[in-house]
Amino acid sequence: MRALIAQFTRFGLVGLVGLVVDVGLFNLLSLTVLRPDDVHEGPIIAKVISTSVAIMCNWMGNRHWTFRAHRGRQLLREGIEFALVSVGGMLIGLFCLWVSHYLLGFDNLLADNISGNVIGLGLGTLFRFTLYKLWVFAPRRGERMPVFPPTTAKSTVEADESAADQARPSPR
Repeated sequence: MRALIAQFTRFGLVGLVGLVVDVGLFNLLSLTVLRPDDVHEGPIIAKVISTSVAIMCNWMGNRHWTFRAHRGRQLLREGIEFALVSVGGMLIGLFCLWVSHYLLGFDNLLADNISGNVIGLGLGTLFRFTLYKLWVFAPRRGERMPVFPPTTAKSTVEADESAADQARPSPR
């Protein structure tokens, strides 16, 4: 249980860095080039951009710190899986923002931040941590690379027996 708490704490600290990147970039874009008065879909576009940048930061932090003991040996596969889970978490946040901004009509920057960066982020965080732990950085992913030829004692014995069988003359 202590290891899980420590891992969740590291996940939270990495997520805090991602949150600063996400919220900072979202607000910067929402107040400048993607203002809702100028671009109707501005809040959604700003959230997609800010979350995507935060996802890249979080992958590096989670891969090299939070789940370092269980990171996969196939970087591309792990990156794709991490991206899929992260996009799922982003969609949760976007849905919360969309409901608040477009369905309920709370169309100011404070409401957008609460719906996207508090409610959406909270729900997305639970989703992401669960799937990162159980799928992307599952403990089986931390296994060592297979060695060819196998060097375990059992396989060495089997290889020796196989060689001995080949050396014996075959019965006629």
